[in-house]
Amino acid sequence: MGANTSQVSDLSENQSLRTLIGTESISDNDPFWNQLISFTFISPTSSQLFIWQAHNTLFMIRCLLKVFIREMTEEELHLQFSYQERVPGSCDTGSEVLLEELMCNLVHLVVEVPLLDITYSILFEAVTTMLVLLSYQLFHKEILRDGLIYQYLMKGRCLSLTSQLVKTLLYNIIRQEKCPPPATHIFEQQSDRGGLLYGLASGVASGLWSVFALGGVGSKPGLEQEQNPLPLSNQSLLLLLVLANLTDGPNNCPNPYRQAVTCFKNTQDMSSVPTEQHHMFQINFNSLYTALCEQQRSDQATLILYTLLHQNTNMRTYMLSRTDMENLVMPILKVLYHVEDRNSHHVYMALIILLILTEEDTFNRSIHEVVLKNITWYSERSLTEISLGSLLILVVIRTIQFNMTRTRDKYLHTNCLAALANMSAQFRCLHQYAAQRIISLFALLSKKHNKILEQATQSLRGLRRADYAQDLNVIEEVIRMMLEIINSCLSNSLHHNPNLVYALLYKRELFEQFRTHPSFQDIMQNLDTVIGFFSQRLEAAGTDLSVERVQEVIMKGAQALPKDRLKKFPELKFRYVEEDQPEDFFIPYVWSLVFNSGVGLNWSPTGIELFSMDSG
Repeated sequence: MGANTSQVSDLSENQSLRTLIGTESISDNDPFWNQLISFTFISPTSSQLFIWQAHNTLFMIRCLLKVFIREMTEEELHLQFSYQERVPGSCDTGSEVLLEELMCNLVHLVVEVPLLDITYSILFEAVTTMLVLLSYQLFHKEILRDGLIYQYLMKGRCLSLTSQLVKTLLYNIIRQEKCPPPATHIFEQQSDRGGLLYGLASGVASGLWSVFALGGVGSKPGLEQEQNPLPLSNQSLLLLLVLANLTDGPNNCPNPYRQAVTCFKNTQDMSSVPTEQHHMFQINFNSLYTALCEQQRSDQATLILYTLLHQNTNMRTYMLSRTDMENLVMPILKVLYHVEDRNSHHVYMALIILLILTEEDTFNRSIHEVVLKNITWYSERSLTEISLGSLLILVVIRTIQFNMTRTRDKYLHTNCLAALANMSAQFRCLHQYAAQRIISLFALLSKKHNKILEQATQSLRGLRRADYAQDLNVIEEVIRMMLEIINSCLSNSLHHNPNLVYALLYKRELFEQFRTHPSFQDIMQNLDTVIGFFSQRLEAAGTDLSVERVQEVIMKGAQALPKDRLKKFPELKFRYVEEDQPEDFFIPYVWSLVFNSGVGLNWSPTGIELFSMDSG
């Protein structure tokens, strides 16, 4: 780019850059192009000439596209990638459109170039450039449902590569390849050619990289690499989410990338493929499962897990068949446990994953058979030994309590309680602390109910009383659901849960006020039966009973209580269903992740319309 450029402030005077943005046309075989792309900077690249130049070319295209897309419409961008060439000796001209050609070549690069140290930088730039090409959505408040780039991916020449692209992106996620060590001297200076190229590049190297990739003067290229040790994996995950969440096309034309995500199969699955399944491929489920378990620290990793669980029945069936579900569930529980440090969307998606898992009885049974030792990240109480099921209950209840005191999100309440309800009939050998927390949550709800009732009674203004009445209805719905959860456990697995009976008896006075309440009378019958039955047996056992003796009486009583004395209620089962227009939630969410987590993109907040900067 010229031997005399030594700092960022000199870039505006660089002759090569001035020629690039000038008004005069440059033929495709002009030596200028070779000189322009022969610069050097520290990056994950190789020592071979053509790979080095290909990377530089992609890098410059990506940087220019980022500016063009922010400043131009798609039609104007289309013109930038179109040209007319006069046929020698004739007045006729030939025209060619290069924008679709660019997109197709990027897809071909991603799916055909093997992932090696020497190709890492090219693949990273290809994936990143595709993200930039799709970034028009960032600058529109409404959801984009069509457009030139959209059509190239959905209908054009890229369509035939759909399954290969999705499969390659998944394998990039699975492999989690670290960025290879940067080559500080790509070419030796001894040879004439190498000296020329190195001389042209040395002055502009660090400045150009700082300006285009990392946001401006003073940025440190090494810092982003340290914070994102897996840039290709991260970028591939973001691109996959963007593609899978594109809207269906006009005339109910389905999104082919979502089709590919929803129907791929295990490499060990030898069953025939239904002819109506388009874009189907096979991938190693064990490797994918392991990668998903290891990466549940970020929003995007949790979101792709949700996508696969919810939309790919093959993957969901495989996950639920695993005997090491703790590897998947524990990271999700950590996300919920550290709710204070997570954005609301991340917490919401983690809860939905638990809700989807608890739809299956096999999951609800198996988690109580997994015994965990020394849960160090759970700080409220020392948990030296606890089942995965009891730990899940503890974390979900903690999330409800946090929500009650902070965000007061009704949907979060509903999803937490729905997961507990799905599990309740399969509660087994609840940890003493888990049983206590169930009753403690009910006590908190009871206290809140009484406070709202008191405020409603004291209020003299009709409008304010209406507000209190609405609050009262909400809290009574939650109380009703908690009573149903307790009742389901007692009705279906009383003899497995002496700790819950113990906690229920210890706090029996909490339930007195709801015995005659019209909203709870029916569900209170079973609780009254259980409390009365065990109270009588404890009275018969004498006074000043030790904890051990009380537990012994409860254990024997649980075996003696006839099941027909408890009234049967419909099974508690809740299923997650997406909203009618899920794109209204998911597209802004996905692009907020690209904006905040994309490596080396660093869009300016100015002009972003799709979401507010404080969303999530």
